[in-house]
Amino acid sequence: MIGDADLYGLYVPWLLVLCLLGVAVSWALRRVLASIGFYRWVWHPALFDLALYALVVWALAATTSSLRLA
Repeated sequence: MIGDADLYGLYVPWLLVLCLLGVAVSWALRRVLASIGFYRWVWHPALFDLALYALVVWALAATTSSLRLA
């Protein structure tokens, strides 16, 4: 996944776009998990949130790498 996204003449690396999207998705997942009481069973919530963010960014990168984005 080498390349840049063109946002009105500003070239942004795809990884930055995926990381920002990953922040939004992991924030939504954290809200859902907190509302159902999942964090009562998590030993270290901050470490779990970091791992959740890493998995979300990895999943987004794996999904978008198979797409042909010009």
